[in-house]
Amino acid sequence: MTEADFSGLKAVYLNTTLKPSPALSHTQGLMDDSIALMREHGVQVDVIRAADHDIRPGVYPDMREDVPGGNQDADDWPELAERILAADILVLGTPIWLGDKSSVATRVIERLYGLSGELNDRGQYLYYGKTAGVIVTGNEDGVKHVAMNVLYSLQHLGYVIPPNADAGWLGAIGPGPSYLDEGSGGPETEFTQRNLTFMTWNLMHTAAWLRDSGGFPAGGNSRQEWDEGERFGHPNPEYR
Repeated sequence: MTEADFSGLKAVYLNTTLKPSPALSHTQGLMDDSIALMREHGVQVDVIRAADHDIRPGVYPDMREDVPGGNQDADDWPELAERILAADILVLGTPIWLGDKSSVATRVIERLYGLSGELNDRGQYLYYGKTAGVIVTGNEDGVKHVAMNVLYSLQHLGYVIPPNADAGWLGAIGPGPSYLDEGSGGPETEFTQRNLTFMTWNLMHTAAWLRDSGGFPAGGNSRQEWDEGERFGHPNPEYR
């Protein structure tokens, strides 16, 4: 296998467990395998546990300053957003609660959405040129449901989603061992190992392609030009 050059790439792993540090996070345990693979291949990795930060609800970039009719007194999101935007790769990790992603994951995605109207230096949406994936843990079925939800949300914001961009592990139905618990079998599960490995490599490949090509191709996707009247060949209803 020819080794691609991933040096210089940056990834941010955003763990949306409900548990603040230093509590054991099974989601982090699975994410750590992907992190180790990225670091082994020269990717600079930043790890954020969202529950350690004061992330206020809302869909504005800064809930202290941007909220009409009542600013909030604290919000860690602007500093976290800088770290996320500095990365070529975003991997969002979440446990499953009540069959869905965590409430913390929902809040993070809402805050990402608050930046989605901003533009990059090509006039495209801000997340163009970046790639994303998702890692899910739980002990009941729902990995594909959560991945479908999260990956749709991230591509809607502008992230490029590569093939097989999700990985997860589930224990037995009902109360039982979680991923890192002794005897769970989680770390030894080949299916999870394979999906996690493919996801990680595909994220690195996609990020490298985007970097080496100067970002997501420009053409027919500039919000700035659209707002200035350019229609990129869209049929004119007046001439139908």
